[in-house]
Amino acid sequence: MAHDHKHQHHVQTVDTLNRAFIIGIILNAVFIVAEFAAGFWSNSMGLISDAGHNLSDVASLILAMIAFRLVKVRSNHKYTYGYKKSTILVSLFNAIILLIAVVFILIESIEKLMNPQPVEGIVITIVAGIGVIINGITARLFINNKDKDLNVKGAYLHMIADALVSVGVVISGIVILITDWVIIDAIIGIVIAGIIVYSTWGLLNDSIRLVLDGVPSAINFDEIVKAICSEKHVVALHHIHIWAISTTENALTAHIVIDNIAQMEPVKEQLRLKLKKLEISHVTLEFELQGTNCTHENDDEQQCNETKK
Repeated sequence: MAHDHKHQHHVQTVDTLNRAFIIGIILNAVFIVAEFAAGFWSNSMGLISDAGHNLSDVASLILAMIAFRLVKVRSNHKYTYGYKKSTILVSLFNAIILLIAVVFILIESIEKLMNPQPVEGIVITIVAGIGVIINGITARLFINNKDKDLNVKGAYLHMIADALVSVGVVISGIVILITDWVIIDAIIGIVIAGIIVYSTWGLLNDSIRLVLDGVPSAINFDEIVKAICSEKHVVALHHIHIWAISTTENALTAHIVIDNIAQMEPVKEQLRLKLKKLEISHVTLEFELQGTNCTHENDDEQQCNETKK
């Protein structure tokens, strides 16, 4: 019964995210067309360049949705894990795209700082205000799942970054229309760039770690070792490796030294249950009897005596 409930919840989450990606792509694509049109009509390079930036965000959403769907593709003889790793690559690409966008924002802001230009009218403020609403709605679609998947987090950060840019345009537009202090546009642009870098750095760091098969940041290595050692009959372990198969699935392999080979199957079952609770869904264990020599180097051996009561 609990398994059926969990499966149903997973299906609902998948359907919700799939719908979120589709709605986000459509909303932002329509807004880009409108923003390009408004830019040409008002002769605003600011709106045109922002529409180009938003186009990169739609591309990143499409990439994230493709990776999201590739996870469902079955494994085969060439790709024994399927295409789940693509989710990690896309999360890295999305972090890089965000940082590239920051570079363009900084270049444009510094250019405006050196050569201040007035905002071209109320049209820009209105269009930017609509952008805040569109990006806010899209970000809201991903907020509940942003901490469960790096790609969802990347999509969320893209939308928040765009919303911040649009808020900056609105604020600077209002200030300039009231005070003619045109330099505020450039200052807000630089501040926004800093905020985006700060919020994106964690995504980039986590993505690089997973690409290099590092231990996922949500996994505590010492806690995993402690959980394994706490199991009865386990006296030591070595060759423990933990890595991410995708942005939502983790794997572990380890050599487990036990004091009674007859207890291997019960120990194996208990360890799988314990590790599943610690977010390790794919477990491969090799068992060795205490006193036998491992055929591999085992300099990383963890003795379990200290954890036994």
